[in-house]
Amino acid sequence: MKTHKILLVLLAITWWGVAALAQLPTKQVLTLDAAKKIAAAAEVEARKRAATVVIAVVDDGGYLLVLERLDDTQVASVDVGIAKARTAAIFRRPSKVFEDQVKNGRISALALPGAVALQGGVPIIIDGKVVGAVGVSGNSPQEDEDIARAGAESAAAAIKGGSK
Repeated sequence: MKTHKILLVLLAITWWGVAALAQLPTKQVLTLDAAKKIAAAAEVEARKRAATVVIAVVDDGGYLLVLERLDDTQVASVDVGIAKARTAAIFRRPSKVFEDQVKNGRISALALPGAVALQGGVPIIIDGKVVGAVGVSGNSPQEDEDIARAGAESAAAAIKGGSK
């Protein structure tokens, strides 16, 4: 009888544990391999334009995975590129949104923790979810964003190409 009670308790604990695990959500993550491919796609676009830029790829929390500083790019663009990428990742929207808000008079956007109001940060979206972002700095705001977008748009192929 005592053995039956122990087995029933163990069975119940196991069932509750499995039920709890079944309720845990899963999410797509940006791997280092995929981040390298995304940075490479952005670099191809930058080289087409003869652009001297920094390319930063971050995860969904805004933490740096890959950084490329193309030859002859100003050193100051390193921190700016990372900040643009981080902004796009943690706020789940292009950093240009904040630049536009400031241009339109909403200067309080400058006080948002972790936000930089500069165009050139683009979220990486897979299956409707932000998994990271690309930030580019060094050229004109529109060119920075175009290069970042080239990297972000390559993400689906980079992730589905075996780097899940």
